[in-house]
Amino acid sequence: MGLFSFIKEAGEKLFGGGDAHAATPSEDLNVKAAQAIAAYINTQNLGVSNLQVQFDGSQGKVTVQGVAPTQAAKEKVTLCCGNVANVQSVDNQMTVTNPEPEAQYHDVVRGDTLSAISKKYYGDANKYNAIFEANKPMLTSPDKIYPGQKLRIPAL
Repeated sequence: MGLFSFIKEAGEKLFGGGDAHAATPSEDLNVKAAQAIAAYINTQNLGVSNLQVQFDGSQGKVTVQGVAPTQAAKEKVTLCCGNVANVQSVDNQMTVTNPEPEAQYHDVVRGDTLSAISKKYYGDANKYNAIFEANKPMLTSPDKIYPGQKLRIPAL
């Protein structure tokens, strides 16, 4: 799956802004940030086992390991980590119990809607629900996307 880049300033505010990405963040802050990200992943009920999260605040990098039941769950873990403020990149080293083809990704920009994104990738604006479902439970409404967010675009 590789290393994924994210917009550092966008995303869920799970831990303290300035402290988490200070020039020389303490090991304690990195551990607390990693624990907050792991807790956030666990609240998504993705069925991940043996979850291990590390955060390097000086680089804004999350490294995640464990076992995901599906490729979709693995990809959602990447999004859980990356769509957090102060995270700039995610190195997802998880294994998948039932491997499947990887999805595409879309970086949301100002003015994007799920319908417009659906039209771009599928040629049909009315298939926006496939994107919404592929990004649940991180997305709670098709109308609640924001610039800087990264979304999974599954194959139909």
